[in-house]
Amino acid sequence: MKTRKIPMRMCVGCREMKEKRSLLRIVKPAEGEVSFDPVGKAPGRGAYICRSQQCLDKAVRQRQLERALETKIDEAVYARLREELGGD
Repeated sequence: MKTRKIPMRMCVGCREMKEKRSLLRIVKPAEGEVSFDPVGKAPGRGAYICRSQQCLDKAVRQRQLERALETKIDEAVYARLREELGGD
């Protein structure tokens, strides 16, 4: 039986390679606004972040998500990510 390749992505906070399934995806569609992608399959430019508050805080502080998506990110997106992580 053939073994399947596990897709790996880099977290923009800690810069570690992890399984795609274990990361949260933030997407910027071509014509839309930046949003949280719970399924991980929305079309557009994506950035990934670990499911840890420390990685999110580091990515926000160093503006890593904004660099990865090449746009300004609204505070509502950060609030949604914090909610998803179970934080404030």
